[in-house]
Amino acid sequence: MNSQNDPKARAIAAARAAAGHRPGRAEPAAGGEGWPEAANFTQLADYRNIERMRMAGSAMGVANPYFRLHEGHATAETVIDGRETINFASYDYVGLNADPRTAAAAKAAIDRYGVSPSGSRLVSGARPVHLGLEAALARHYGAAAAICFVSGHSTNVSTIGCLMTEGDLIVQDTLVHNSIQVGARLSGAARRSFAHNSMAALEALLIENRARYRNALIVVEGHYSMDGDTAPLAQLVALKRKYGCWLMVDEAHALGCVGATGKGVFEHTGVGPTEVDIWMGTLSKTLASTGGYIAGSAALIDLLMAHASGYVYSVALAPALAASALTALELLEAEPWRVRKLQDNTALFIATARAAGLDTGAAEPFSIVPIMVGDSLVAAKLSERLLARGINALPVIFPAVPMQGARLRFFLTALHDAALIRAAVEATAEELQKLRDDQFGTAIPLALLNL
Repeated sequence: MNSQNDPKARAIAAARAAAGHRPGRAEPAAGGEGWPEAANFTQLADYRNIERMRMAGSAMGVANPYFRLHEGHATAETVIDGRETINFASYDYVGLNADPRTAAAAKAAIDRYGVSPSGSRLVSGARPVHLGLEAALARHYGAAAAICFVSGHSTNVSTIGCLMTEGDLIVQDTLVHNSIQVGARLSGAARRSFAHNSMAALEALLIENRARYRNALIVVEGHYSMDGDTAPLAQLVALKRKYGCWLMVDEAHALGCVGATGKGVFEHTGVGPTEVDIWMGTLSKTLASTGGYIAGSAALIDLLMAHASGYVYSVALAPALAASALTALELLEAEPWRVRKLQDNTALFIATARAAGLDTGAAEPFSIVPIMVGDSLVAAKLSERLLARGINALPVIFPAVPMQGARLRFFLTALHDAALIRAAVEATAEELQKLRDDQFGTAIPLALLNL
């Protein structure tokens, strides 16, 4: 049979062409049935980048600063490699992760409902603790209803993917979380980004684009996880009204941290929570659990329950996780001193750092403080040196931030001691100055990255 008329032959030829085969080149290795052999994972571009970074770190004598092993509760202090360490790498903002009351609630839920929900809510149904948590979250935002997902990342991906599609427009702050970016990309909607917290840039995009699309969604974070600043909520609400958009606010790092009692950015700005169409948050930070949530109108929650893939096709939140989150939310409301202590600690860190000549960027006194370093390898080496001094703070490097935007990121909690905060800042300033005096830089790594 002529290969031109053979569907299998044409498919093989197309696969070879996609794999890089051109006439005159050596044939790709044949797999079963004559197909090209699958590429080894080490040949993928992302893997090669990992190897280059390893080479760069090795050449500069920098150990991998990530995936450190914690041997107990990672609160204001932790144990890493058998050594007690001051911990600034925990989302336990108000100190409830190791609280005996949240632990007791989780244990009681296991005794009553078991460890796993054993299926999605659609299949295996809800437990009373699921409904209790969702009702409490709805009350918190003055919303008609709320829904909980098993993953915070999936919450954003599934919600944006459920609501937005081809013919719609998503306009997002340039610094929004990866989960928002992924959800927007997978939705098929048109995407535009505006300069961080620039309402003039946002309005310019809306003037240029809004009329060309059916539905439009503006997405921001209430408290930005990289810079530690907050969104101008009142201006965002005004723009979403003016141009007929939905407004979605990711409160993952705002709940428990922002506002006089930790209610979030709406409390901080004095904007009524019902002015926002979609409130998103996570259970894994202030609420001492794992998962995510959406709060909003009854229609919004009905849509997500019926069509959000990360809810319909994923296992339900474990009852123990729902129970610990519900208890943590109740404790947050009952013990406002936790929020005041967290904000006092953050303000102390920022003031002490600036007095020591450290650059804290745009950080506001809520929970997250970056120490801007600039160079990625310097940030990694600084983290390593601080760990040797008993301080755990992790670097954020390219591509998570711009090439010269590397930083050490400090997460404060209500459980940090003032003396420990001052000691950590002093050590950071000392070690950063030593690295700069030694001219520790990126000449070697950049050469390796260009191989």
